[in-house]
Amino acid sequence: MTTLRLFSGWRAILGAATAVLLASCASPPPPPAPVVDVAPPPPVAKAREPEPEIVSHAVSPRDYRQDGARHIYSKNSHRIFKGRMPPLLQGVGTMQLHIGRRGEVLAMNWMRPPSHPGAKAEIERTVMAAAPYPAPIRLGGVVYTDTWLWDKSGRFQLDTLTEGQRSR
Repeated sequence: MTTLRLFSGWRAILGAATAVLLASCASPPPPPAPVVDVAPPPPVAKAREPEPEIVSHAVSPRDYRQDGARHIYSKNSHRIFKGRMPPLLQGVGTMQLHIGRRGEVLAMNWMRPPSHPGAKAEIERTVMAAAPYPAPIRLGGVVYTDTWLWDKSGRFQLDTLTEGQRSR
């Protein structure tokens, strides 16, 4: 029985020595990572669009119609018919204009095109050449309608600002 105890003791010592030997071969644990207080990145600022050069403070499409007509007149002062229009006009056309929030022309729709094809094309060109329109800052965008009164001389008035029409 003594031999058996001795053998068990040697086995325990041998096991402990093996464990110590294996533990000494292992690499030391890595040092803990330093705690760094990282602030969140600053929010990415959106590129600011430049402010529109001309703005409209209109609160309705009807109010904006005045601003739009004045703008077209200011861009075409040499083409505005002065005084009352003659009784017979070369063309009368009603156009709906879609203006974006920055005054850009988004669309133009003829509700009633002028019968004279030259007048129709010239009105469309005039509308596009007048862009950008006053930015409808209170409306965010606007759709308004105006009627073009076109004389055979190539001069015009808009119904919003017309001086009327002569009777015969």
